[in-house]
Amino acid sequence: MSASLPVRFFRLGALALTLAIAYAHAVPSGQRPAPGFNVLTYHDNNARTGWDDRETRLTPATVNVREFGKVGFFPVDGKVDAQPLYVSSVRARGRIQPVLYVATEADRLYAFNADTGTLLWKRTLLKTGETPSDDRHCSQVEPTIGVTATPVIDLRDGSRGTIFAVAMSKNPSGHYYQRLYALDLATGALRPGSPVTIRATTPGTGDGSRDGRVIFNPAQYKERPGLLLLRGVVYTFWSSNCDHRPYTGWIIGYTVHGLRGPRILDITPNGHDGGIWASGAGPAAGPGGHIYFLDGNGSFGRRLNAQGFPIDRDFGNAFIRLSVTGGRIRVSDYFNMDNTRAESRADEDLGSGGALVLPTFRDVRGRILHLAVGAGKDTHIYVVNRANMGKFNPYRNAIWQELPHALGGPEFGMPAYFGHEIYFGAVGEPIRAFRIQAGKLIPKPVSVTQNRFPYPGTTPGISSDGGRDGIVWAVANTDPAVLYAYAARNLADLLYNSNQAGSRDHFGSGNKFITPTIAQGRVYVGTRDGVAVFGRLNHASALRHKIRSAPADRFF
Repeated sequence: MSASLPVRFFRLGALALTLAIAYAHAVPSGQRPAPGFNVLTYHDNNARTGWDDRETRLTPATVNVREFGKVGFFPVDGKVDAQPLYVSSVRARGRIQPVLYVATEADRLYAFNADTGTLLWKRTLLKTGETPSDDRHCSQVEPTIGVTATPVIDLRDGSRGTIFAVAMSKNPSGHYYQRLYALDLATGALRPGSPVTIRATTPGTGDGSRDGRVIFNPAQYKERPGLLLLRGVVYTFWSSNCDHRPYTGWIIGYTVHGLRGPRILDITPNGHDGGIWASGAGPAAGPGGHIYFLDGNGSFGRRLNAQGFPIDRDFGNAFIRLSVTGGRIRVSDYFNMDNTRAESRADEDLGSGGALVLPTFRDVRGRILHLAVGAGKDTHIYVVNRANMGKFNPYRNAIWQELPHALGGPEFGMPAYFGHEIYFGAVGEPIRAFRIQAGKLIPKPVSVTQNRFPYPGTTPGISSDGGRDGIVWAVANTDPAVLYAYAARNLADLLYNSNQAGSRDHFGSGNKFITPTIAQGRVYVGTRDGVAVFGRLNHASALRHKIRSAPADRFF
């Protein structure tokens, strides 16, 4: 897959209360926030909704150019391609502090006091003599490849919690490594068993195979999708470098305690390609422990068994559900379109987009629906019934709902969800809000932004106070980059953008696939050399003074 295009209860009555309860069950219990809002994983939760529903400080009344703007910048020593993570209460240096965790392509992980910018610790994720990887003759991640995927945090592991991250490196002899690290949230100290060097083989005759086994070659892969923590296992998902073969589609998981494993699945073991890219979006998980994601262009076996699964176990360009039983990962259901091979040949696959698990809805007959949604390069929106995804039919797409060309441009990222509406920001297009009614998306958007987003489009995030005061946040990959805020119920209502005050709120040139992190009255945006911090100006004088008066190397 080429990247050249790359619960809290509502306060709106009984119906909304029912929805909130359903949404609570859509987020696996291991990732429910502790007191105080936390962002522990990509796009806020394992359902990947991108929704902070505990935000009381940022409202449509307070987010405007007079009261809101850039209040600080936390510099680091590399590109920030991973979404920053936030924990509201960490006991570090003898006191409770809010902490922002930032990973870089220089193979470093930082912990900042999220309010003041004070550096609490910095950890280099390299062995002695190693450097971050070169760009592998590919411009997707450059100039170096270090920590690309959004890490994940487990607040229950250890006495103070653990953060997990995958780092790519290279030694002086030209050997490449992919390692999974587990670090103490408060100190950055390595956990027992950390790091583990990622190795895998599996039966197959596909790309990179030898003597009937496919071999994971760390030089051929990058860990781009956000990590997934599910039921005590950290899952990694692997994409290629610019479709440089040989490569296949790997999922590799390790236990939280001791990084034991691995649990392994290759979704194109007898073919080629099928990398899991998702433009950084972490695969989603539903309440039953199933995993959902969109796979990149690659081999798909059209010879099916009696249950409708490919006989050769190749699932390129598919909307996939994984199940884990007895430590074994398997494809338990999938959807693939009737023209899948043509899409793969044309590089118009699903793999550029991320999957979102929706809360429970009812159809027109009152039947309970469990749905997931996603889109990719073909500009269609696909809604699957998680209980019966549709598999492959060469004559028609047997799927819950398909909206052909609903986006107007390819999707390189993923949507966000807020109160019966789904928000997509495709390449070269405005953000479009689609409303869900009786378990179906209304084909015509209910609102759109007045501005468009250049490549790679945008992955929005949403803040609200329960079901009210919804704000859609999005970043444009321009020069300078621009942070936008819109009223969630009417995207034509632009509340703020970071160009409105001239250069006051500028934060450097754009960085693709950036997803804003919203927490406790602040918006954190990864950049090419740090994290820009936005908040209410009249509440931020201390932070602004601290950042401006600090020496240039204050945070190194």
